[in-house]
Amino acid sequence: MIRLKKEPIPFLFIVILFAILVRLADATATSFTVPEGEEITKSISLVVEDHVLVKFTVVGRSGSTLDFQIIDPHGDLEIEYRNVGTVSYPFVCDEAGEYALHFSNTDTTEDKLVTLNCEIQHYIFGIPQTLFLTLVIVLVCMGAVATFIFMAKPH
Repeated sequence: MIRLKKEPIPFLFIVILFAILVRLADATATSFTVPEGEEITKSISLVVEDHVLVKFTVVGRSGSTLDFQIIDPHGDLEIEYRNVGTVSYPFVCDEAGEYALHFSNTDTTEDKLVTLNCEIQHYIFGIPQTLFLTLVIVLVCMGAVATFIFMAKPH
Protein backbone atom coordinates (compact mmCIF):
# COMPACT_ATOMS: atom_id res chain seq x y z
CA MET A 1 0.00 0.00 0.00
CA ILE A 2 1.29 3.45 -0.90
CA ARG A 3 1.19 6.08 1.80
CA LEU A 4 0.66 9.69 0.88
CA LYS A 5 3.31 11.98 2.22
CA LYS A 6 2.35 15.25 3.90
CA GLU A 7 4.76 17.24 1.69
CA PRO A 8 2.05 18.80 -0.51
CA ILE A 9 0.66 20.75 2.46
CA PRO A 10 3.85 22.80 3.14
CA PHE A 11 4.26 23.27 -0.61
CA LEU A 12 0.67 24.51 -0.88
CA PHE A 13 1.28 26.88 2.06
CA ILE A 14 4.36 28.30 0.32
CA VAL A 15 2.47 28.77 -2.95
CA ILE A 16 -0.40 30.58 -1.19
CA LEU A 17 2.05 32.76 0.76
CA PHE A 18 3.90 33.63 -2.45
CA ALA A 19 0.62 34.52 -4.19
CA ILE A 20 -0.27 36.89 -1.35
CA LEU A 21 3.13 38.60 -1.31
CA VAL A 22 3.47 39.06 -5.08
CA ARG A 23 1.27 42.20 -5.19
CA LEU A 24 3.38 44.22 -2.73
CA ALA A 25 4.96 46.57 -5.21
CA ASP A 26 3.33 48.06 -8.25
CA ALA A 27 5.23 48.59 -11.43
CA THR A 28 3.69 49.89 -14.59
CA ALA A 29 5.46 50.00 -17.92
CA THR A 30 3.59 51.43 -20.87
CA SER A 31 4.16 53.16 -24.17
CA PHE A 32 1.88 55.74 -25.73
CA THR A 33 1.96 58.45 -28.37
CA VAL A 34 1.49 62.12 -27.56
CA PRO A 35 0.08 63.69 -30.74
CA GLU A 36 1.44 67.01 -31.95
CA GLY A 37 -0.14 70.00 -30.21
CA GLU A 38 -1.80 67.86 -27.53
CA GLU A 39 -1.34 66.78 -23.92
CA ILE A 40 -1.77 63.30 -22.45
CA THR A 41 -2.54 62.79 -18.75
CA LYS A 42 -1.89 59.56 -16.87
CA SER A 43 -2.94 59.19 -13.24
CA ILE A 44 -1.59 57.08 -10.40
CA SER A 45 -3.27 56.44 -7.07
CA LEU A 46 -0.93 56.76 -4.09
CA VAL A 47 -1.12 56.56 -0.31
CA VAL A 48 1.03 58.34 2.26
CA GLU A 49 4.62 57.00 2.51
CA ASP A 50 4.59 55.38 -0.95
CA HIS A 51 7.99 55.57 -2.58
CA VAL A 52 7.55 56.33 -6.28
CA LEU A 53 9.98 56.32 -9.19
CA VAL A 54 8.72 57.84 -12.44
CA LYS A 55 10.97 57.20 -15.43
CA PHE A 56 10.24 57.91 -19.06
CA THR A 57 11.96 58.30 -22.41
CA VAL A 58 10.70 60.32 -25.37
CA VAL A 59 11.32 59.36 -29.01
CA GLY A 60 10.54 61.54 -32.02
CA ARG A 61 11.71 61.83 -35.61
CA SER A 62 13.43 65.21 -35.47
CA GLY A 63 13.37 65.93 -31.73
CA SER A 64 12.94 63.75 -28.68
CA THR A 65 11.69 66.20 -26.06
CA LEU A 66 8.43 67.30 -24.47
CA ASP A 67 7.17 69.04 -21.31
CA PHE A 68 6.33 67.03 -18.19
CA GLN A 69 4.52 67.86 -14.95
CA ILE A 70 3.32 65.98 -11.87
CA ILE A 71 0.24 67.46 -10.19
CA ASP A 72 -0.70 66.39 -6.63
CA PRO A 73 -4.28 65.59 -5.48
CA HIS A 74 -4.95 69.24 -4.53
CA GLY A 75 -3.94 70.50 -7.97
CA ASP A 76 -0.56 71.84 -6.85
CA LEU A 77 2.53 71.41 -9.02
CA GLU A 78 4.84 68.71 -7.63
CA ILE A 79 7.54 68.95 -10.33
CA GLU A 80 7.90 70.41 -13.81
CA TYR A 81 10.36 69.67 -16.61
CA ARG A 82 10.60 71.62 -19.88
CA ASN A 83 11.93 70.13 -23.13
CA VAL A 84 13.20 66.85 -21.69
CA GLY A 85 13.83 63.55 -23.43
CA THR A 86 14.64 61.32 -20.46
CA VAL A 87 13.50 61.74 -16.86
CA SER A 88 14.03 59.69 -13.72
CA TYR A 89 12.19 61.34 -10.82
CA PRO A 90 11.93 59.62 -7.41
CA PHE A 91 9.69 61.01 -4.67
CA VAL A 92 7.93 60.02 -1.46
CA CYS A 93 4.18 60.60 -1.39
CA ASP A 94 3.11 62.89 1.46
CA GLU A 95 -0.59 63.15 0.50
CA ALA A 96 -2.89 60.28 -0.45
CA GLY A 97 -4.88 60.56 -3.66
CA GLU A 98 -4.64 60.67 -7.44
CA TYR A 99 -1.46 62.16 -8.87
CA ALA A 100 -1.61 63.33 -12.49
CA LEU A 101 1.32 62.90 -14.86
CA HIS A 102 1.03 65.44 -17.71
CA PHE A 103 2.94 64.90 -20.95
CA SER A 104 2.64 67.98 -23.15
CA ASN A 105 3.61 68.09 -26.83
CA THR A 106 2.18 71.53 -27.64
CA ASP A 107 5.40 73.14 -28.92
CA THR A 108 6.28 70.70 -31.69
CA THR A 109 4.86 69.65 -35.05
CA GLU A 110 5.35 65.89 -34.76
CA ASP A 111 4.00 63.02 -32.66
CA LYS A 112 6.19 61.76 -29.81
CA LEU A 113 6.40 58.20 -28.49
CA VAL A 114 6.73 58.02 -24.70
CA THR A 115 7.87 54.91 -22.84
CA LEU A 116 6.78 55.28 -19.20
CA ASN A 117 7.93 53.16 -16.26
CA CYS A 118 6.31 53.94 -12.90
CA GLU A 119 7.38 51.93 -9.84
CA ILE A 120 5.51 52.24 -6.54
CA GLN A 121 6.82 50.69 -3.30
CA HIS A 122 4.31 50.68 -0.45
CA TYR A 123 5.49 51.39 3.11
CA ILE A 124 3.76 50.62 6.44
CA PHE A 125 4.99 52.41 9.58
CA GLY A 126 8.11 53.47 7.66
CA ILE A 127 8.97 49.85 6.80
CA PRO A 128 8.69 48.40 3.28
CA GLN A 129 5.44 46.46 3.03
CA THR A 130 7.27 43.26 2.05
CA LEU A 131 9.43 43.35 5.18
CA PHE A 132 6.48 44.30 7.38
CA LEU A 133 4.34 41.38 6.19
CA THR A 134 7.29 39.00 6.49
CA LEU A 135 7.74 40.05 10.12
CA VAL A 136 4.02 39.53 10.77
CA ILE A 137 4.19 36.04 9.27
CA VAL A 138 7.28 35.17 11.33
CA LEU A 139 5.57 36.37 14.53
CA VAL A 140 2.42 34.36 13.78
CA CYS A 141 4.51 31.24 13.10
CA MET A 142 6.48 31.74 16.32
CA GLY A 143 3.21 32.13 18.23
CA ALA A 144 1.88 28.92 16.70
CA VAL A 145 5.04 27.01 17.64
CA ALA A 146 4.98 28.44 21.18
CA THR A 147 1.31 27.47 21.56
CA PHE A 148 2.05 23.97 20.32
CA ILE A 149 4.95 23.59 22.78
CA PHE A 150 2.99 24.90 25.78
CA MET A 151 -0.08 22.81 25.01
CA ALA A 152 1.87 19.58 24.45
CA LYS A 153 1.32 16.93 27.09
CA PRO A 154 4.41 15.96 29.09
CA HIS A 155 5.54 12.41 28.35
